[in-house]
Amino acid sequence: MSDPIRLVVAGGGTAGHVSPMLAIADAVRQQDTQANIVALGSPGGLETKLVPEAGYRLALIPKAPMPRSINLDLLKFPFRFLKAINEAKKILRETKAEALLGVGGYVCTPAYLAAKKLGIPTFVHEANSVAGMANKLGAKHAVGVGTTFANTGLPNARQVGMPMRSNVALMDRAAIRDEARAYFGLTDQSPVLVVTGGSSGAQSINETIVASLDQLHAAGVHVVHITGRGKQITDAQGNRLEHAGYTQREYVERMDFAYAASDLMICRSGAGTVCELAVAGTASVLVPLPIGNGEQKLNASALVAAGGALLVSNSDFTPGYVTDTVLNLITDQHKLEQMSQAAASLGQRDAAEQMAAMIIDEVSSRRSASGQKG
Repeated sequence: MSDPIRLVVAGGGTAGHVSPMLAIADAVRQQDTQANIVALGSPGGLETKLVPEAGYRLALIPKAPMPRSINLDLLKFPFRFLKAINEAKKILRETKAEALLGVGGYVCTPAYLAAKKLGIPTFVHEANSVAGMANKLGAKHAVGVGTTFANTGLPNARQVGMPMRSNVALMDRAAIRDEARAYFGLTDQSPVLVVTGGSSGAQSINETIVASLDQLHAAGVHVVHITGRGKQITDAQGNRLEHAGYTQREYVERMDFAYAASDLMICRSGAGTVCELAVAGTASVLVPLPIGNGEQKLNASALVAAGGALLVSNSDFTPGYVTDTVLNLITDQHKLEQMSQAAASLGQRDAAEQMAAMIIDEVSSRRSASGQKG
């Protein structure tokens, strides 16, 4: 493709949307180094931080979520929604976009409708096992649909896996293990249990782990506890909790190091986490978020069925479970190795590249059909 591709990528709100969006943008730019890529987001979403950090221009359109009750907001909704569509059309025109990629979130519904009105080809990636409303709409008219999991119910979908940024997608767990342990200040060869509830943390998981620290330390296990931003664990005096065999961090930039350092990980089963565990080949205990439409339990199902993870409900994840199940598992090196291999057998590393190729191929063929350079 001689002229740089002009692409708008849309998604936002959470890292679960923004991370795969940026991974696909990176993969497009890897194939077309001069690609003109603009990200579409909404004010207040995580994209306002992550997109500029990744080196992409961010254009914002107003949020227009459908109100869930009959009130004044419901009367205002049609006008807000129309404004969001018109703002999206304006950005698509300004950038002379040749394609739109959407990954879900409030911003995507007006973006999909704007692209349809302008005749711009749309691509959709659905990260979760249960498709969101925006992507259900976008997929109806999309020329390409990629999914992380099978059976999401989207039409003409191709299962490509979860688009990940290269430091995780290309990681070699064994090769970076020593560097990863040094990153967390681990100096001996004790079994390492990494616990995380994601970037915002999980209060119930945090409480169970803190209540289990004595037993874990007595068994020779070192706990690396990623508590979540603003969820620092403190002692009775209000000071940061200190305990032998315990490392506390609120947030970790290098999640590849977390996967590589751990013998076993305890975490929620968000789509991104489940797929990263598989790529890393890290054994895990998954505690699905107990609210929502049950997608976290579905996200975990393939990894659990393959033998790469154990599944425990939020209410059953207690200090007793840690003592009876987690301790037996983390001290069984043979079982951990079996789980690691089972997880790795499901790892899909090239989802971002597959989505990028889908977009570039379509734009190239459209250029050829219209006699443009390409």
